[in-house]
Amino acid sequence: MKQRQQRSNFCYQLQLMSTTQILFWFLSALAIAGATMVLISKNPIHSILWLIVVFFAISGHYILLNAQFLAIVNLIVYAGAIMVLFLFVVMLMNLNSDTEPQKNNWMKIAGAISGGCLLLIMISVVSDSGDMQHKTALVKEGNIGLIQNLGRVLFKSYVVPFEISSVLFLSAMVGAVVIGKKE
Repeated sequence: MKQRQQRSNFCYQLQLMSTTQILFWFLSALAIAGATMVLISKNPIHSILWLIVVFFAISGHYILLNAQFLAIVNLIVYAGAIMVLFLFVVMLMNLNSDTEPQKNNWMKIAGAISGGCLLLIMISVVSDSGDMQHKTALVKEGNIGLIQNLGRVLFKSYVVPFEISSVLFLSAMVGAVVIGKKE
C-alpha cells in the first residue's frame, strides 16, 4: 500500500513538471553520467566519446536558457574541433600498457589528497551560496543570447572592428598558403 502511494505521488509530481523541467533534468543526468563515464573509462577513445556526449548535454542546457549562439558555438568548437583534435592526438600516441610508466604510491596519495581538497572547496562554495537557492533562471524569456541581437550589435555598432578582423583573418590565410606552398 505504501509503495503504491509513493508511486502515485511520483506520477503526480511528474505530471506537474513541465517539458522544460523534464528536459533540464534529463540533460543534467546525461551530463553527470557522461562526465562519470569520462573518468572511469579505461579506453581513452571511449572517454573522448563520452566527453562529446557531455558537450551535447551542455549545449542542450544553453538552448533551454535561450542562448542559441552559445549552444551552436559549443557544438562547433568543443564537440567538433577540439574533440577531433583530442581524438587524433590519442590515436597518434602509442598507448601500449607495456611502455606506460607505473605510478608510485606517493603520486596516488598526492592525487587523492588534492582531489579531497578540491571536494572540500567545492562543498564550501556550494554551502556559502545559500542566497542563490530561491533564485531561478529565465527560461524561454529575454533576448540576451539570441543570434539576431548579436548580429544587430555586431553589424551596427562594431562594423569597423568586424571588417578589420575579417581582413586580418584573410591575410593570415593567404600567409599560411604562401608559407605552406613548396616551390
